[in-house]
Amino acid sequence: MKQYKNIKQNLINFLQNEVKNSGLSSVVVGLSGGLDSAVVAVLCKEAFGKNLTCILMPSQFSSKSSVEDSIELCEKFDINYEIISIEPMISAYLSNMNNNTLRVGNFSARLRMSVLYDKSFEKNSLVVGTSNRSEILLGYSTIFGDTAYAINPIGNIYKSDLFDFAKFLGVTDKIINKKPSADFYENQSDEDDLGYSYSKIDSLLKAIYDEKQNKEELIKNGFENSFIDDISKRVEKNRFKTELAKIAKI
Repeated sequence: MKQYKNIKQNLINFLQNEVKNSGLSSVVVGLSGGLDSAVVAVLCKEAFGKNLTCILMPSQFSSKSSVEDSIELCEKFDINYEIISIEPMISAYLSNMNNNTLRVGNFSARLRMSVLYDKSFEKNSLVVGTSNRSEILLGYSTIFGDTAYAINPIGNIYKSDLFDFAKFLGVTDKIINKKPSADFYENQSDEDDLGYSYSKIDSLLKAIYDEKQNKEELIKNGFENSFIDDISKRVEKNRFKTELAKIAKI
């Protein structure tokens, strides 16, 4: 419990210092009804009080619970929020995507970030990101979508560790207990897309990146060769999402 208390205070200090250094005093957060954005919203509420606005951006493909759970969280913590449907924007371009759920999902993520940055301009605020360390390493994200933000308080916390931290912060049970999902379409599941549970993936990522184990050590410690290769290939394939765009040198 003391560990979570220290982490919470460190993250609040980070948020307050970064926003102050930017010359601003308020932030906006895209609230999806999922665990990551809920944790960030609660941290930002503690850091900025009424100078936080959460933006809920449902589409025609969002689950009903995404909005309901977001509102419940905002009401519990007295967080200012706005609901802006991106359904008309998606509908205007939908016929061009040939019912490809991945294309629709990526397009939706980029639309949401466009809305979020527009609201940040209106409110003279910084956009706070909600990507966790697992998603960042795996590249399980949309470039120029949920990878776009000014600051991120949870980018060094693995997904599987966020559940207990969320409980400590008082995040509502409905959000904590639901299956992780990008909410790209009805019944979409992160773990189904990835092929493994977050707990299994995170155990490997921690061994590789925190404990610096080589492949021989990983296999010795019980990780299957095929699992190591699958995750390693995914990380390498998506590494470009964490790097700045390449500019030619002259």
